[in-house]
Amino acid sequence: MLKRTLTALLLIPPVVYLIGWSPKWLFLLAVSVAIVLALREYFALCRATGYLAFSWVGYVAGVALCIAQSLPHGMNFAAALLLVALLLLLIPTLALQESTHLKDYLGGVSVTVFGILYIGLTLSCLVPIRFSTGAVVGQGRLTLGDWTYEPLGLGLGSRLILLLFVVIWAGDICAYLVGRPLGRRPFFARISPRKTWEGALAGLAGSLLAAWAFAHWFFSAADGKIIIPIAAWIAIAGQVGDLVESAIKRGANQKDSGALLPGHGGFLDRIDSLIFAAPALWLALMVLELLSAILWPHTGF
Repeated sequence: MLKRTLTALLLIPPVVYLIGWSPKWLFLLAVSVAIVLALREYFALCRATGYLAFSWVGYVAGVALCIAQSLPHGMNFAAALLLVALLLLLIPTLALQESTHLKDYLGGVSVTVFGILYIGLTLSCLVPIRFSTGAVVGQGRLTLGDWTYEPLGLGLGSRLILLLFVVIWAGDICAYLVGRPLGRRPFFARISPRKTWEGALAGLAGSLLAAWAFAHWFFSAADGKIIIPIAAWIAIAGQVGDLVESAIKRGANQKDSGALLPGHGGFLDRIDSLIFAAPALWLALMVLELLSAILWPHTGF
């Protein structure tokens, strides 16, 4: 427990700086490094399960997706989509050469493509969110992000990413504090025996409470009506992400994905919730943009 706490205390300040105030190149570098570290542990789990994995293809593709997402709004989605389509053609072709035994071909292609989508594409969603400049839906009738409201110099994108991390961190802490001493009813015992319904519900409640407090201080009153439903969506996605990573580890017969972070296990163990929560937030923002285009086509988003 002491190692876990000390590691968290050491990591939180640089993470908060990267989210809130870092220049674009540094944030992009940090996300790219995170993708490579997570893919490294993922491919190790794949090998422990008995699958061949084309690691170098995954690393290059993950970073390329991150760079594609850094393009201006509108171009980034098209670039990421084109890159994914290219990878779906390129990886099976490269695997023909790399697969010494053809019995490894299908498994190698599958786990490599899945890893790029599961880690590279999902975490790359942090980049366009972080550099969102502001949004208004319906001439103020439904707002998210007032351009003139930037507490502590934090733009909309920084506040959204901070909200994402606050929701995940609060959920993890509450689930741990309640689930450990009070948890009785198993929650997907086949995948993760220690997770309980009590812990999962406490995590959801903690995420919503933290989101309410965060929205009170860092968003306008009108934004709060949107932030809480988005936080609930993020929290549920985060818990699903945790279960997915647990299933991968259990399939590999591994307790942790690695030993990079003392007290926390591997890097993938620490960001498993983020892997699903980040694209969940991105999707929520895209839905708001779509609603804006449908309901108020002449105002923009």
